[in-house]
Amino acid sequence: MSKPVEDLELIAAELRPYFAAEDEAREKALRSCRQVIRYSAAAIRAMHRQEHDKAKLLLDSAHQLLRELNRELAGHGRLLHSGFVHDAQKEFAEGYITLALITGEDLPKPGALGISNAAYLDGLGESVGELRRYILDSLRRSDFSRCEELLTIMDEIYGILITMDFPELLAHGLRRTTDAIRNIIERTRGDLTVSLRQKI
Repeated sequence: MSKPVEDLELIAAELRPYFAAEDEAREKALRSCRQVIRYSAAAIRAMHRQEHDKAKLLLDSAHQLLRELNRELAGHGRLLHSGFVHDAQKEFAEGYITLALITGEDLPKPGALGISNAAYLDGLGESVGELRRYILDSLRRSDFSRCEELLTIMDEIYGILITMDFPELLAHGLRRTTDAIRNIIERTRGDLTVSLRQKI
């Protein structure tokens, strides 16, 4: 066997364990991310059924998975910053932020949630759609107590996100989310106005 061929075999033998470890970490991370998304979606459904304690437990389970994921991917930077991890973090952020806004709790910060800043902003933007749904459910129950307050919060979120005008590489689709928010807010304002007039 010639020297170059021997060298290639040695190099391949050194590289193979690296990629095998990356592949194993990726498969495990994908499973964890899918579970985080399931927990977060179930938590949001629980919120809309007024089951806030159940929502918190589900989000705590998602949070634990994300903490483990961060530890396991600490040596796999490319995976930690991949799209599927971002999506799981975004769904978790959406759930946690929505619960805080609905229950009147303090908003968590990205560091406390253990997620990226971009995922946090995406989750904040997505929470506007959940606030709309919460307001519509309240209107159907003829409960107007927090509708205007939540609509104001939706406006504030839009006002913050519209200033985050950074390249797609940094903001992960935030511009698209922000564009949709304006329409959501206007439709919600119209629905609330009609309901308030009917109430008089």
